Amino acid sequence: MTSLVNATFAEWTDGLDTRESMISIFSRIRDIPYFLMVPGSDHKTSVEQLLITGKGSCGPKHYLLAEMYRKLNLSVVFATIAFSWDDPDLHYPSGLRELAARLPIAHHLACRVQVGCRWILVDATWDSPLSKAGFPVNDNWDGYSETRCAVKPFKSPVREVLCNNTTHDPYRVKDKAELCPVNDEKDHWVAEDQEQYYREKVAVRTPVERKQIVKFSHDFDAWLVEVRNKGIPDFTKK
Repeated sequence: MTSLVNATFAEWTDGLDTRESMISIFSRIRDIPYFLMVPGSDHKTSVEQLLITGKGSCGPKHYLLAEMYRKLNLSVVFATIAFSWDDPDLHYPSGLRELAARLPIAHHLACRVQVGCRWILVDATWDSPLSKAGFPVNDNWDGYSETRCAVKPFKSPVREVLCNNTTHDPYRVKDKAELCPVNDEKDHWVAEDQEQYYREKVAVRTPVERKQIVKFSHDFDAWLVEVRNKGIPDFTKK
Protein backbone atom coordinates (compact mmCIF):
# COMPACT_ATOMS: atom_id res chain seq x y z
CA MET A 1 0.00 0.00 0.00
CA THR A 2 1.08 3.55 -0.64
CA SER A 3 1.26 6.05 2.20
CA LEU A 4 -1.96 7.68 0.95
CA VAL A 5 -3.84 4.38 0.95
CA ASN A 6 -2.39 3.45 4.36
CA ALA A 7 -3.46 6.76 5.86
CA THR A 8 -6.95 6.45 4.37
CA PHE A 9 -7.26 2.87 5.62
CA ALA A 10 -6.30 3.96 9.14
CA GLU A 11 -8.85 6.79 9.05
CA TRP A 12 -11.69 4.59 7.78
CA THR A 13 -11.08 1.72 10.25
CA ASP A 14 -10.00 3.55 13.40
CA GLY A 15 -11.52 1.88 16.46
CA LEU A 16 -13.56 -0.62 14.42
CA ASP A 17 -13.60 -4.40 14.46
CA THR A 18 -13.24 -6.44 11.25
CA ARG A 19 -16.90 -6.45 10.24
CA GLU A 20 -17.35 -2.78 11.10
CA SER A 21 -14.21 -2.01 9.11
CA MET A 22 -15.56 -3.94 6.12
CA ILE A 23 -18.76 -1.91 6.18
CA SER A 24 -16.93 1.39 6.66
CA ILE A 25 -14.52 0.72 3.78
CA PHE A 26 -17.34 -0.45 1.52
CA SER A 27 -19.56 2.55 2.27
CA ARG A 28 -16.76 5.08 1.78
CA ILE A 29 -15.72 3.56 -1.56
CA ARG A 30 -19.32 3.17 -2.75
CA ASP A 31 -20.02 6.84 -2.17
CA ILE A 32 -17.00 8.06 -4.12
CA PRO A 33 -18.83 9.50 -7.17
CA TYR A 34 -18.73 7.17 -10.15
CA PHE A 35 -17.22 8.54 -13.36
CA LEU A 36 -15.96 6.74 -16.45
CA MET A 37 -13.42 9.27 -17.72
CA VAL A 38 -10.81 9.41 -14.97
CA PRO A 39 -7.07 8.96 -15.67
CA GLY A 40 -5.08 6.09 -14.22
CA SER A 41 -2.85 3.77 -16.22
CA ASP A 42 -2.86 0.73 -13.92
CA HIS A 43 -4.35 -0.53 -10.67
CA LYS A 44 -1.73 1.25 -8.51
CA THR A 45 -1.96 4.70 -10.08
CA SER A 46 -5.75 4.47 -10.50
CA VAL A 47 -6.21 3.76 -6.78
CA GLU A 48 -4.21 6.84 -5.83
CA GLN A 49 -6.03 8.91 -8.46
CA LEU A 50 -9.35 7.74 -7.00
CA LEU A 51 -8.42 9.07 -3.57
CA ILE A 52 -6.86 12.29 -4.88
CA THR A 53 -9.67 13.29 -7.26
CA GLY A 54 -12.54 11.81 -5.26
CA LYS A 55 -14.07 10.12 -8.29
CA GLY A 56 -13.58 6.96 -10.34
CA SER A 57 -15.03 3.94 -12.10
CA CYS A 58 -15.57 0.36 -10.99
CA GLY A 59 -11.95 -0.62 -11.63
CA PRO A 60 -10.14 1.67 -9.18
CA LYS A 61 -12.98 1.38 -6.68
CA HIS A 62 -12.55 -2.38 -6.44
CA TYR A 63 -8.76 -2.33 -6.63
CA LEU A 64 -8.89 -0.10 -3.54
CA LEU A 65 -11.48 -2.26 -1.83
CA ALA A 66 -9.35 -5.37 -2.41
CA GLU A 67 -6.20 -3.67 -1.06
CA MET A 68 -7.96 -2.59 2.10
CA TYR A 69 -9.82 -5.87 2.66
CA ARG A 70 -6.60 -7.83 2.31
CA LYS A 71 -5.14 -5.59 5.02
CA LEU A 72 -7.99 -6.96 7.17
CA ASN A 73 -6.68 -10.48 6.33
CA LEU A 74 -9.64 -11.25 4.07
CA SER A 75 -9.33 -13.35 0.90
CA VAL A 76 -10.39 -11.37 -2.19
CA VAL A 77 -10.55 -12.11 -5.92
CA PHE A 78 -11.29 -9.73 -8.78
CA ALA A 79 -14.43 -10.62 -10.76
CA THR A 80 -14.60 -9.33 -14.35
CA ILE A 81 -18.15 -9.54 -15.74
CA ALA A 82 -19.34 -8.95 -19.32
CA PHE A 83 -22.39 -6.69 -19.68
CA SER A 84 -24.15 -4.16 -21.89
CA TRP A 85 -24.50 -0.47 -21.12
CA ASP A 86 -27.92 -0.60 -22.78
CA ASP A 87 -29.69 -1.55 -19.54
CA PRO A 88 -33.46 -0.93 -19.80
CA ASP A 89 -33.70 -0.25 -16.06
CA LEU A 90 -31.49 2.84 -16.30
CA HIS A 91 -33.42 6.04 -16.95
CA TYR A 92 -31.17 7.39 -19.70
CA PRO A 93 -32.15 10.51 -21.64
CA SER A 94 -32.99 9.58 -25.22
CA GLY A 95 -29.67 10.64 -26.76
CA LEU A 96 -27.66 8.65 -24.25
CA ARG A 97 -29.89 5.62 -24.77
CA GLU A 98 -29.14 5.72 -28.50
CA LEU A 99 -25.41 5.83 -27.79
CA ALA A 100 -25.63 2.95 -25.31
CA ALA A 101 -27.45 0.77 -27.83
CA ARG A 102 -24.51 1.03 -30.25
CA LEU A 103 -21.76 0.11 -27.81
CA PRO A 104 -19.85 -3.19 -27.83
CA ILE A 105 -19.82 -5.54 -24.86
CA ALA A 106 -18.29 -3.89 -21.79
CA HIS A 107 -16.52 -5.48 -18.82
CA HIS A 108 -17.38 -4.64 -15.22
CA LEU A 109 -15.09 -5.19 -12.24
CA ALA A 110 -16.27 -6.15 -8.75
CA CYS A 111 -14.82 -8.26 -5.93
CA ARG A 112 -15.61 -11.62 -4.40
CA VAL A 113 -14.71 -11.83 -0.74
CA GLN A 114 -14.48 -14.86 1.54
CA VAL A 115 -16.61 -14.29 4.63
CA GLY A 116 -16.40 -17.29 6.91
CA CYS A 117 -16.83 -20.32 4.66
CA ARG A 118 -18.72 -18.39 1.95
CA TRP A 119 -17.59 -16.40 -1.07
CA ILE A 120 -19.80 -13.35 -1.61
CA LEU A 121 -20.05 -10.71 -4.32
CA VAL A 122 -19.11 -7.27 -2.96
CA ASP A 123 -19.93 -4.50 -5.43
CA ALA A 124 -19.31 -0.87 -4.45
CA THR A 125 -19.78 0.66 -7.90
CA TRP A 126 -22.69 3.11 -7.77
CA ASP A 127 -22.76 6.04 -5.34
CA SER A 128 -26.00 6.53 -3.43
CA PRO A 129 -27.48 9.54 -5.34
CA LEU A 130 -27.62 7.44 -8.52
CA SER A 131 -30.38 5.17 -7.20
CA LYS A 132 -33.04 7.64 -8.40
CA ALA A 133 -31.86 7.07 -11.99
CA GLY A 134 -32.37 3.31 -11.74
CA PHE A 135 -28.85 2.27 -10.71
CA PRO A 136 -28.78 -0.69 -8.27
CA VAL A 137 -27.04 1.02 -5.36
CA ASN A 138 -26.04 -1.21 -2.45
CA ASP A 139 -27.15 0.82 0.56
CA ASN A 140 -27.05 -0.42 4.15
CA TRP A 141 -24.74 -3.38 3.53
CA ASP A 142 -24.40 -5.62 6.60
CA GLY A 143 -20.86 -6.89 5.99
CA TYR A 144 -21.74 -10.54 5.33
CA SER A 145 -24.62 -10.74 2.85
CA GLU A 146 -24.07 -10.67 -0.91
CA THR A 147 -24.54 -7.34 -2.60
CA ARG A 148 -26.36 -6.83 -5.86
CA CYS A 149 -24.22 -6.79 -8.96
CA ALA A 150 -23.91 -3.29 -10.43
CA VAL A 151 -24.65 -4.59 -13.93
CA LYS A 152 -26.74 -7.28 -15.59
CA PRO A 153 -24.24 -9.91 -16.74
CA PHE A 154 -24.57 -11.63 -20.06
CA LYS A 155 -25.35 -15.31 -19.87
CA SER A 156 -23.47 -15.74 -23.12
CA PRO A 157 -20.32 -13.95 -24.31
CA VAL A 158 -21.36 -14.37 -27.97
CA ARG A 159 -22.67 -11.07 -29.33
CA GLU A 160 -25.02 -12.67 -31.83
CA VAL A 161 -26.74 -14.73 -29.13
CA LEU A 162 -27.04 -12.21 -26.33
CA CYS A 163 -29.13 -13.34 -23.39
CA ASN A 164 -29.41 -10.73 -20.66
CA ASN A 165 -30.18 -11.66 -17.12
CA THR A 166 -33.28 -9.83 -15.89
CA THR A 167 -32.09 -9.05 -12.37
CA HIS A 168 -29.06 -7.90 -10.44
CA ASP A 169 -29.17 -10.93 -8.12
CA PRO A 170 -25.84 -12.35 -6.89
CA TYR A 171 -24.41 -15.37 -8.64
CA ARG A 172 -23.64 -18.02 -6.04
CA VAL A 173 -25.60 -21.24 -5.80
CA LYS A 174 -27.92 -21.00 -2.82
CA ASP A 175 -26.60 -22.67 0.35
CA LYS A 176 -23.27 -23.48 -1.33
CA ALA A 177 -19.95 -22.13 -0.12
CA GLU A 178 -17.96 -22.44 -3.31
CA LEU A 179 -17.52 -19.52 -5.67
CA CYS A 180 -19.90 -19.92 -8.62
CA PRO A 181 -19.26 -17.27 -11.29
CA VAL A 182 -21.69 -16.33 -14.03
CA ASN A 183 -21.07 -17.39 -17.62
CA ASP A 184 -18.07 -15.53 -19.04
CA GLU A 185 -17.11 -14.16 -15.64
CA LYS A 186 -13.38 -14.36 -15.07
CA ASP A 187 -11.90 -14.27 -11.58
CA HIS A 188 -8.30 -13.34 -10.73
CA TRP A 189 -6.37 -13.28 -7.49
CA VAL A 190 -3.85 -10.76 -8.82
CA ALA A 191 -4.70 -7.30 -10.16
CA GLU A 192 -2.06 -7.55 -12.90
CA ASP A 193 -3.70 -10.71 -14.24
CA GLN A 194 -7.11 -9.03 -14.24
CA GLU A 195 -5.71 -6.02 -16.09
CA GLN A 196 -4.12 -8.23 -18.74
CA TYR A 197 -7.40 -10.11 -19.21
CA TYR A 198 -9.26 -6.80 -19.60
CA ARG A 199 -6.74 -5.48 -22.13
CA GLU A 200 -7.16 -8.63 -24.21
CA LYS A 201 -10.94 -8.19 -24.19
CA VAL A 202 -10.93 -4.54 -25.28
CA ALA A 203 -8.17 -5.01 -27.85
CA VAL A 204 -10.69 -6.45 -30.33
CA ARG A 205 -12.73 -3.23 -30.44
CA THR A 206 -12.80 -1.45 -33.78
CA PRO A 207 -11.81 2.22 -34.24
CA VAL A 208 -15.49 3.08 -34.69
CA GLU A 209 -16.43 1.31 -31.46
CA ARG A 210 -13.69 3.13 -29.59
CA LYS A 211 -14.97 6.50 -30.78
CA GLN A 212 -18.49 5.52 -29.73
CA ILE A 213 -17.22 4.54 -26.28
CA VAL A 214 -15.45 7.89 -25.82
CA LYS A 215 -18.59 9.80 -26.84
CA PHE A 216 -20.79 7.71 -24.56
CA SER A 217 -18.38 8.05 -21.63
CA HIS A 218 -18.28 11.83 -21.94
CA ASP A 219 -22.07 12.15 -22.17
CA PHE A 220 -22.64 9.53 -19.47
CA ASP A 221 -20.43 11.38 -16.98
CA ALA A 222 -22.19 14.67 -17.78
CA TRP A 223 -25.56 13.03 -17.18
CA LEU A 224 -24.42 11.63 -13.82
CA VAL A 225 -23.53 15.17 -12.73
CA GLU A 226 -27.07 16.25 -13.59
CA VAL A 227 -28.54 13.33 -11.68
CA ARG A 228 -26.54 14.18 -8.56
CA ASN A 229 -26.62 17.97 -8.60
CA LYS A 230 -29.67 19.16 -10.50
CA GLY A 231 -31.81 16.14 -9.87
CA ILE A 232 -34.13 14.09 -12.05
CA PRO A 233 -37.54 12.64 -11.22
CA ASP A 234 -37.07 9.95 -8.56
CA PHE A 235 -38.29 6.80 -10.34
CA THR A 236 -37.84 4.73 -7.16
CA LYS A 237 -40.81 6.45 -5.51
CA LYS A 238 -44.36 5.43 -6.31
